[in-house]
Amino acid sequence: MTDIVRRESNERLSRVVIHGDTVYVAGVTSNAAGGITEQTRDVLKKIDGYLAQAKSDKSRLLSVQIWLKDIERDFDGMNAAWAEWVPANAMPTRATCEAKLAAPALLVEIIVTAARRPKYPGGPMSEA
Repeated sequence: MTDIVRRESNERLSRVVIHGDTVYVAGVTSNAAGGITEQTRDVLKKIDGYLAQAKSDKSRLLSVQIWLKDIERDFDGMNAAWAEWVPANAMPTRATCEAKLAAPALLVEIIVTAARRPKYPGGPMSEA
């Protein structure tokens, strides 16, 4: 199937899937030491790399799902890192939930869907 490109695949998942001009990035977690802000920054840096591999970037985000180990404790710290990272003129749809994550040290997992960069000059558009 040449219309679907799968990258960094293993027996459970593909880290990145590209279908047409849409990029899907599987749940990204952190291996950084520290609290929620440090882990969120690390996850977002990894997402930057995955999006770049797919010819996209954070200004092209469509939808984001954020999973926190403890939403009451970590929501503000995650949002602080998020606000530093996401372009103000390109906010995606977003949901944030609390979930039991795969390992005790994990505080955050983020899933993103983005559009690939167009083949012509231009930038993100927003009605906001």
